[in-house]
Amino acid sequence: MPNLFPLAGTEKSELPLLGAGTGRGAVGFGRCPKFDYALGEFVLTQTGRIAECSGTEAWLQWCQKALLTQRYTYLAYSRAYGQEFDDLIARQLSKPANEMEITRITKETLMVDPRTASVGPFTWTWNQSECSFQCQITNVRGDKKNIQGSVVIS
Repeated sequence: MPNLFPLAGTEKSELPLLGAGTGRGAVGFGRCPKFDYALGEFVLTQTGRIAECSGTEAWLQWCQKALLTQRYTYLAYSRAYGQEFDDLIARQLSKPANEMEITRITKETLMVDPRTASVGPFTWTWNQSECSFQCQITNVRGDKKNIQGSVVIS
C-alpha cells in the first residue's frame, strides 16, 4: 500500500514538527473556571463573575472533574475522559481486588492528561460498602497535590 503521507521531495526544514508543544516541559496548563466541589457551585468574584484559576490549580480542577465524571455517559466528552467506578459494583471483588481496580482506573483516568506525570501512592478507608481513597498526583512541573475520591462497591 502506498504511503499516505509521502516525504519525498520535502526538505527537512519544511517538515511539520510531530508532537510540537507536547514535550514534557512544553505542556501548557491553561485556565479554567473555578468550581467548589464541596458546594457544587462555581466560585464567584466580588463583582459576581465566575472566578478563574490557572496553572497547577487548573490542572487540579481537571483531575477532580475527571474523577467525578462517569466515562461513556456524556457525548460532550471524548471516550478517554472520565472513570468507570460504577462497573465495580457488579463484579463483587474482594477488598484488595477492589483497591487494585480503583488504583488502575484512577491512574488511567488521570494519566490521559499530558500535564499528569504520576499518580500514587494510595491510602484507603473502608466504611462498609464504601471505599474512600486518597492519592498523590504529580504534574510535569513537579508540583505534588493530594486528591480524594470514593467509590460505592455494593
